[in-house]
Amino acid sequence: MMVDSTFAQVGKNLSEAMRILGDGQREPEAGPEKWRFSRASIPGPLHGDGQDVATVLHLVHNLIHDEEEEEDKPSQHRMQNVGEQGHIALLGHSLAAYISVLDRERLRKLTTRILSDTTLWLCRLFSYENGSAYFHEDDRDGLVKVSRLVINARYEEYASEGYAVLSSKQPVIYQSASGRPGLGQHLCSQLGLPLSSLCTVPCNTIFGSQHQMDVALLDKLIKEDIEAGKLPLLLIANAGTPGAGHTDKLARLKDLCDQYSMWLHVEGVNLATLALSQVSSAIMTATRSDSMTLTPGQWLGLPAVTAVTLYRHEDPAMSLAAGLTSSQPVARLRALPLWLSLQYLGHNGIVQKIRHATALSQQLLQKLKAMASIKTSDVDHSGMFYEVEDEVSSPVVLFKFSQGMSAASSGGSVEGYCAEEKEVLDAFNRWLGEQLVQLVPTSGVDVVELEDEGTCVRFSPLLTAAVLGTQQENIEHLAGKLSELLPVMCTTMCLRQDFREETHRHSPSLTFIEELSWPGLGAVRYEPQAEGMDESRRKQELENINTELLKKLQELDTDIIFSTGPEFGTEEHCIFVGMVTEDVDVSELVDTVAALGRDIEESGRLLENMTEVVRKGILEAELQLQKANEEKLMEEGMLRQLPLVGSVLNWFSPFESSIKGRTFNLAAGSLDSTEGTYSTKAQAGRPSQQETPISSSKKHPGQRLFRRSGAGSDSFSETSSIGQAEEATREGSITPSSCIHPPPSPPAPEEDSHTARDVVAEEIQESSVQVHTQVEEEETSEERQPEGQEVEQSGR
Repeated sequence: MMVDSTFAQVGKNLSEAMRILGDGQREPEAGPEKWRFSRASIPGPLHGDGQDVATVLHLVHNLIHDEEEEEDKPSQHRMQNVGEQGHIALLGHSLAAYISVLDRERLRKLTTRILSDTTLWLCRLFSYENGSAYFHEDDRDGLVKVSRLVINARYEEYASEGYAVLSSKQPVIYQSASGRPGLGQHLCSQLGLPLSSLCTVPCNTIFGSQHQMDVALLDKLIKEDIEAGKLPLLLIANAGTPGAGHTDKLARLKDLCDQYSMWLHVEGVNLATLALSQVSSAIMTATRSDSMTLTPGQWLGLPAVTAVTLYRHEDPAMSLAAGLTSSQPVARLRALPLWLSLQYLGHNGIVQKIRHATALSQQLLQKLKAMASIKTSDVDHSGMFYEVEDEVSSPVVLFKFSQGMSAASSGGSVEGYCAEEKEVLDAFNRWLGEQLVQLVPTSGVDVVELEDEGTCVRFSPLLTAAVLGTQQENIEHLAGKLSELLPVMCTTMCLRQDFREETHRHSPSLTFIEELSWPGLGAVRYEPQAEGMDESRRKQELENINTELLKKLQELDTDIIFSTGPEFGTEEHCIFVGMVTEDVDVSELVDTVAALGRDIEESGRLLENMTEVVRKGILEAELQLQKANEEKLMEEGMLRQLPLVGSVLNWFSPFESSIKGRTFNLAAGSLDSTEGTYSTKAQAGRPSQQETPISSSKKHPGQRLFRRSGAGSDSFSETSSIGQAEEATREGSITPSSCIHPPPSPPAPEEDSHTARDVVAEEIQESSVQVHTQVEEEETSEERQPEGQEVEQSGR
């Protein structure tokens, strides 16, 4: 079989380009300096001699993966699964560029065949008889062209008079409140119509789905517009709303449009099910509409394939005036990638992909119905879920975590908390969706915000399965991860009130922060207890203490995550506690936070006052030294002060001075005598380490912090000691009297508090020892005996 050499070269070049762009390996001849330059985001100069194809393709590759390489980790963004079918679609774009250089007659014949074939296949595949097709890159462009067609058809003088004829009867376009956001505004902008020509119809609020257009209210609005001298022009209906995937009552809407001579346009993901042998009655009515927009590229996993708008109209001239058809053969080549892809897949392959997507949604739906804390389908205002007629077969699965915070609470009242439950549930469901996206990226789930239901997790396989290559095992994996996350969410929801009450128990040192948008146990702030500070200093100390407290909590050996909270949160200088498991002791957790915060505050206060204490102590030491010198002079007499006479006199008549050394106690801020130190060979003023209170209970080996020792145990669990080995080391190396005792405070149950005090004391001890040594050296330097006398005394 003869193949055009240019065709073969195009296919070869495309294969090579895809290999380079998809391969993570770089060319060995490219040095690091060259690649570093290519990854730069700043535009560079154009090379004078040009570059070869491989170098340019590698440049594109590095621009695509630049973010991944800078972060030194794989990207979490979903990448489309480009298989052989995707290769065919990409080849269509290359062939379209090549075909465009043919002579005009051959180009016209070829594009006519491509356009007619694709239109015929799509109309038969989706049961849209006697339809025409418009291929467009922007999926909103088809509706814009259809609206121009309707304006030309309803306003006879529009072709000659233009927008002036619209002033006599203002056109009105109706859309659902659950429709695509911004679609109506885009339509008015492209048509040059005022926003008053757009009428948004509310959805059902009492009976039926809250995402279906209220047909009775629509009928009332149309009548009011006709009485006001307006012209009902077009109705945009949904066969699968963007958020929940629900379908409007298309049969009743079609009858209403026929009654008022309105154009009915339908769009939505559920239109893909028209290709199946069994179609719900609500979706089947879409084949009676005047136009509908399809997105086969998403449904079939075809990259860079155009959207298609199928429509019915008998006047080709109006279609040409509206832009639905083109006399330019090059414009018709937009259908070439889809033409190639449909032939590659075949009728059975297309149906199989759509059937596979719907089967995945049913598989997940069955899994979700078996989970107690998961609700699916519609939600009414009371929070109860129910099934909607003709919505059971929707391929879009919407689910959310739903558990009242008052249920299974381990204690306390939840009065005044139920009103905030919806916002808290939204935060938990947002966290759930983000976790599922990260843990099972091939599932294609995402998070949606709905007006009545709040935050939900959506699974729409018709939009993601073919693109991501989702299989049944991925759904099993998704259900497994969901089962693992639900117990943690239930436990955290139940313990939120306990965390609040335990925090209030430590008031005023701890303040509970009401942050409903935080998906976790809650938020707390440590409040400094010092009095007499101005507002600026208090704010600075609050920031310093809570920053250091967060750092210490993050260093603990626990599974609980402590953070600064949401990136754009309103509360500052807080500690946000994440999700917890059922064996967490909330009382122990809050006690630990309070104890660590108190230790940090006391340590900071001691360190701040150390400079003043040392300064006053040095002044007092200078006065004591001066007084001691004067007393020594009076005791020894003038003769002993003379260098030669004093030495001889001390040799024959040794003199024992009554003046003792002094030690500077930083804790008391005073000078003390060293007589007791040299008589007992140990410093006094500090209780031994054995007198330090310790935890009454110990953790089992390997047991992490804040965990109950046994299921159902009522015994009080203590926080494990941190750094016991370091504390034992300090016991043998630091003099006991060097420790500064903090002011008396209620004993905390944590050993961490003793460790924190010892660490601060150790820092202060070093300064104490230095001052002590300096003072004693100054005193003893004046008591030195002659060298011979020292020898005699040593021999005694």
